[in-house]
Amino acid sequence: MASTVTSNSSNGSGGSSRSNTSHTSKASRPGYGQLLRTRGAWTFLLPGFAARQPFAMLTLSIVLLVQHTTGSYGAAGAVAAATGVSMALFAPWSGRLADRHGQRAVLIPGVLVHGAAGLSLTALALMDAPLWALFAAAVPTGASVPQIGPMVRARWGVKLQDSPLMSTAAAFESVTDELTFVLGPLLATALCTAVHPAAGLLTEAALTLIGGLLFAAQRATQPLVLPVAHARVERVSALSVPGVRVLIVTFLGIGSVFGGMQVSLAAFSESIGEPGLNGVLYGVFAAGNMLSGIVCGAIAWKAAPQRRLVIGYTALALVASALWTADSVLVLAALGLLVGMCIAPALITGYTLVDSLVPSGARTEAFTWLTGAVALGQAAAVTAAGQLEDRLWTGAGFLVPAAGTALALATLFALRTRLVGSPRSRTVARVVGHRVPVTVD
Repeated sequence: MASTVTSNSSNGSGGSSRSNTSHTSKASRPGYGQLLRTRGAWTFLLPGFAARQPFAMLTLSIVLLVQHTTGSYGAAGAVAAATGVSMALFAPWSGRLADRHGQRAVLIPGVLVHGAAGLSLTALALMDAPLWALFAAAVPTGASVPQIGPMVRARWGVKLQDSPLMSTAAAFESVTDELTFVLGPLLATALCTAVHPAAGLLTEAALTLIGGLLFAAQRATQPLVLPVAHARVERVSALSVPGVRVLIVTFLGIGSVFGGMQVSLAAFSESIGEPGLNGVLYGVFAAGNMLSGIVCGAIAWKAAPQRRLVIGYTALALVASALWTADSVLVLAALGLLVGMCIAPALITGYTLVDSLVPSGARTEAFTWLTGAVALGQAAAVTAAGQLEDRLWTGAGFLVPAAGTALALATLFALRTRLVGSPRSRTVARVVGHRVPVTVD
């Protein structure tokens, strides 16, 4: 299937056509190796990975700490949810500011606030402060979470704006996200159970501060800030794009899986007397996510991304609906692995669709809307799953991912036509200025 990329200059003619065709054919199936050889990529990838690692630790660290100090999964889930909601609300605003003023200007004050807020939340929990005080500290903790993933994706856009490697970069970033969700829960669980219940949140705050400052120091690769006069012409709110709104609902359902799994796996592990098993089970879930992401990024897809998203999301909803029936560690691990394998293709396809739906001047904002949607879905799921685990049976929290993905699938199926970026083909590179579209077979 043909796709469209942009070119700074017109193609050669005459004897050069065969050479161009050969080059384009090879470029249409780019790989991870070619992507990672992009000049300057490692200068933002390594600090970016360090800075985004705490994202997967935050919610689980809060759940384990607050549950330890209050004895209630409902209270723990509610505090974690406050963090997720505030992050979801402030993430698009943070992305918009980064588009307008530069990433460094947003990152440095953000990570400083996050470190201070995380320390305050930890201290209040250990002092058995009232629940309202924990909520008060949770809000700035979530609001100041640095949006490293969207910022890295925006930097790839600067490096690869005219290259078919953009779709490979989208897959690579999703795989990187999933790797953090493999390592983060394992690290948070190990620290909270083997060291101290507060160790996970303290480590998260420290990693965010150090990693965020190192990432902000990489000035050469951050997107340039458009002059104000040019910005009036180019900038459009990402939320005004109908397809972005559909993707937001889709990503809310994915967030419900993350949140429901975190609380329910913790409750299941504690119910069988093996609390340390929580990180292992969540790691299996995230490993399935990561492995399928690697495969998804390596395939040269012929099916339209809209169709892939609907099919993949249907599989996710079906598998998630079976989680609550698991009655043993092995069955739960197997179902968790399958759920994880269904999530990565949906995430990768959703992020890739942003390139065809959103103007380049609103790209970071669009990515943060999707990231925020995952966080908001996770926050709602953590709250609901915590209440179900407290009030019903062990494993009742798994009903949350089933309901969340089913509702999101219904919305996606009904509004799938809004995900079409153009009537003829999919744009996989930034549309900037006067560049001429070139068809790639």
